[in-house]
Amino acid sequence: MSKIDTRLNVAPVPPDEIFALNGAYAVDPHPQKVSLGVGVYRTDDGKPWPLPVVQKAEKELVVDDDLFRHEYTAIEGDVPFLGIARDLMFGFEGKQGEEEAKARIGSVQTVAGTGANHLGALFLAHHMKPATVWLSNPSWANHQTIWELADVPRKTYPYYHAATRSFDFEGMMSSLESEAQEGDVVLLHACAHNPTGLDPNKEQWVAIADLCERKKLFPFFDSAYQGFASGSVEEDAWAVRYFFNNKPDMEMCVAQSFSKNFGLYGQRVGAFHYCTNRASVTLRDVVVNNLCHLIRGEFSMGPRVGCSIVKKVLTSDELTADWHQDLEVMSSRIKAMRKALYNELVRLQTPGTWEHIIQQNGMFSYTGLTPKQVYALKDKYHIYLLKSGRASISGLSQKNVAYVAQAIDDVIRNEN
Repeated sequence: MSKIDTRLNVAPVPPDEIFALNGAYAVDPHPQKVSLGVGVYRTDDGKPWPLPVVQKAEKELVVDDDLFRHEYTAIEGDVPFLGIARDLMFGFEGKQGEEEAKARIGSVQTVAGTGANHLGALFLAHHMKPATVWLSNPSWANHQTIWELADVPRKTYPYYHAATRSFDFEGMMSSLESEAQEGDVVLLHACAHNPTGLDPNKEQWVAIADLCERKKLFPFFDSAYQGFASGSVEEDAWAVRYFFNNKPDMEMCVAQSFSKNFGLYGQRVGAFHYCTNRASVTLRDVVVNNLCHLIRGEFSMGPRVGCSIVKKVLTSDELTADWHQDLEVMSSRIKAMRKALYNELVRLQTPGTWEHIIQQNGMFSYTGLTPKQVYALKDKYHIYLLKSGRASISGLSQKNVAYVAQAIDDVIRNEN
């Protein structure tokens, strides 16, 4: 074979585990196969669920027949949508001091939450030049990739205590206290931590905010599940709102996604919000200007259709009420599936403790299964989840939960 003549210096990179797993599931002909890998909502029949409120909004948009619906927006995105996204995240509802608070926030539209994370990382890498970004251990795998590509050194803080399958608050605080330096970025999951499903309680969030303020760290919130995790947009935004309202002298930012809470996975709807401190509000427009410079060089502007759906829903009291009902449907089903899996494992007297499954929150559960057990589930039972043991609870149903529990019981007993 002749040598390839190229100036490229490339080597293979590992495939993305989630998408590779989903691809393997898709071609598996086994009739009882179960997908617990990809983070998308599924009905109890295992099918996608276009939110009813989204379907209503789509019909109304067709009737509106907006002649500009396929036109360019501004570089910063759909400006009315940005105001709506900001208000949803930060909770502005005619409160005293609202206009002063809004003046601190510069917002741009992004290509979903991944794009918001990427844009934020790139912006901070260019203009703040942090020595380190601190990611939770474990964290969403794409956080590592995003910050690697932004060329910011990564370190991790403890987050998961394997022995108790609980949030390692003491480890997190101790690590950041002793090692994080002024100007470092701390990546925080606003709610429904991915992959563990474990969140700080409110008292712990207060302590984390105090630490960030005292050590002059920069909080970077990733908010992917607002309303989807608990069914309440207010509850799921509590940490973000606490930091913003109670630490006005601290800068921060938020990557906001509408993929999960509107079921708009393929529409790529997101926003990035940079919050100045109250003494630097004049910098907001300059921040947006520089964000737009990055956007123009990458993708020019955010997609239009998905944000039009969100805007249609959140500017109608009736549709907003419908949306809250849809959120409750999704969050309730996931909670019910957590309980069902737990009950089956208890009934089977599966070795180990399983309370963590119902104590965790949101779409994912860090099951505690080992890579060997995960591979056994796939090879013997055609049940697909990440090698870390992270399972997407949405893939469970009344039809398959007993099968999954029995399979888990079997691989654990056979290993022992």
